[in-house]
Amino acid sequence: MTNTLKCISPIDGSVFAERPVMAVDDAARLIGRAREAQKAWAHRPLDERIALVKAGIARLNEMKDEVVPELAWQMGRPVRYGGEYGGLNERADYMSEIAARALAPIEIEDSDLFSRAIRREPHGVVLVIAPWNYPYMTAINTVVPALIAGNAVALKHATQTLLVGERIVRAFHEAGVPQEIFVNLFLDHAGTEALISGGRFNFVNFTGSVGGGQAIERAAAGTFTGLGLELGGKDPAYVMEDADIDWAVDGLMDGAMFNAGQCCCGIERLYVAEPLFDDFVEKAVAWVEKLKLGNPLEEATTLGPMANRRFAEVVRGQTEDAVAQGARALIDAKLFPQDDGGTYLMPQVLVDVNHQMRVMREESFGPVVGIMAVKDDEEALTLMNDSLYGLTASLWTADPDRAMRLGERIETGTVFMNRADYLDPALCWTGCKATGRGGALSEIGYHNLTRPKSYHLRKRQA
Repeated sequence: MTNTLKCISPIDGSVFAERPVMAVDDAARLIGRAREAQKAWAHRPLDERIALVKAGIARLNEMKDEVVPELAWQMGRPVRYGGEYGGLNERADYMSEIAARALAPIEIEDSDLFSRAIRREPHGVVLVIAPWNYPYMTAINTVVPALIAGNAVALKHATQTLLVGERIVRAFHEAGVPQEIFVNLFLDHAGTEALISGGRFNFVNFTGSVGGGQAIERAAAGTFTGLGLELGGKDPAYVMEDADIDWAVDGLMDGAMFNAGQCCCGIERLYVAEPLFDDFVEKAVAWVEKLKLGNPLEEATTLGPMANRRFAEVVRGQTEDAVAQGARALIDAKLFPQDDGGTYLMPQVLVDVNHQMRVMREESFGPVVGIMAVKDDEEALTLMNDSLYGLTASLWTADPDRAMRLGERIETGTVFMNRADYLDPALCWTGCKATGRGGALSEIGYHNLTRPKSYHLRKRQA
């Protein structure tokens, strides 16, 4: 009996898409053909590879009218936001632009006696395991530079966004990227782990849960497969007493609530200087109360359903536990009658919270944020670092020097000042602690998708 992957739509609980699970042997044959074709792909001129990848992105843009509602059906993001094309294009354009510089050899010597250099070699076959929350952008982070660098790529998406990998690969094939070089895999967890443990890939990039990252590490143990892992987050923000409060409220509440809070670098905990606390909370509540929860296919909707009922249940459980321990929920449920106890989940702002509560320590990945008052920078720093995770931290102040001093002491991958929830493709996207290891985007992203190879050529006797 063939196992089937099913995407259950958060809009109405219907089966939106299904695909049969690939047999491991069938997937292995696809990967084998990719490995055979990769050497010829790597020997193509860099400009040619860049042009083909850019053509693939252009073809994907032509599919926008189909992709945006399809994405809403799969994971619930409102159509009013136009999918992920803004970030997708920005990242693809930048990584294409810097490719020649990032992949350029390091020339040590070119004399009559010696030629010495370090060159970048593609790994071979790269597996990209992409999540459901931003399934296009997170995939493109690795797909574009991996292909440009001369790798073959296998793409596997989360079942919740089952059709995304199929769409991306089709777009690239239609643009001229060889079919063997870029393949889409419909795999379950067991099949994925079997292929990794069998040494089928030279590099694996995974974005997802901590548990998923641990499973990838166990599967790769002993194979010497390179890994890039972007895992959990509990990103903090600190609003200092000299901050522009309206700017901070707008940026941080959007960072907490956009995409129903289902953002890798979404704001999940807020620390506000005592003199601003009451005013900040009042404005934050007013901001959240303006959200419109509803069907993501309707243009008026600003907050869609969570991607899966079980994700919403985690957030409800954290919120209920916090209230039972003394937290106050400031958003009135009567304002959001669309909350059906299933995927449609009302947003919430909590105060009187502390770090003994799950909502301030465990990843929520939903439209809830806890806000605490702090008396000074030291208290804020202690609370920000009191976490298993370290992806981003957001600082709001008029003083860049103060932000830099604090940033140097925060255990995180990215420090923001007066902004949040954004990936700059020129900067390395990375984390620390249980958030994972490795880094995507920027020149460093290219270095992680290639290996150094040294050349020491002696031309004659001295």
